Amino acid sequence: MLRPTLITLSALTLILLLAILITISFNLSNFSLTSLSIFSQEANYQNFHAWTKAICTKDNFCHDYLIECQDQEPIKLTPITGASIQFDSLWQDPRSLEQRERLCD
Repeated sequence: MLRPTLITLSALTLILLLAILITISFNLSNFSLTSLSIFSQEANYQNFHAWTKAICTKDNFCHDYLIECQDQEPIKLTPITGASIQFDSLWQDPRSLEQRERLCD
């Protein structure tokens, strides 16, 4: 049976010790890649808002979207998976034309 040599155990101990020291160093310096992406200086979220809205076609097929707006302008429309419905030909959207066409409030 092979037994680990003293050199192998020392190398493993050294690697483990270095990993622990690097982890502690990052934690003490408050450095985080996530915080850099979240707190970007370029991002302005002051006039940002988002909500969902059903957008319907002339054939009465409606699909929900996540609408993201910045300063009253739509910046991103993301379809929500599985959030769609096909109404019959007699269905009429109860929203006013302005409500249907407006994306950002």
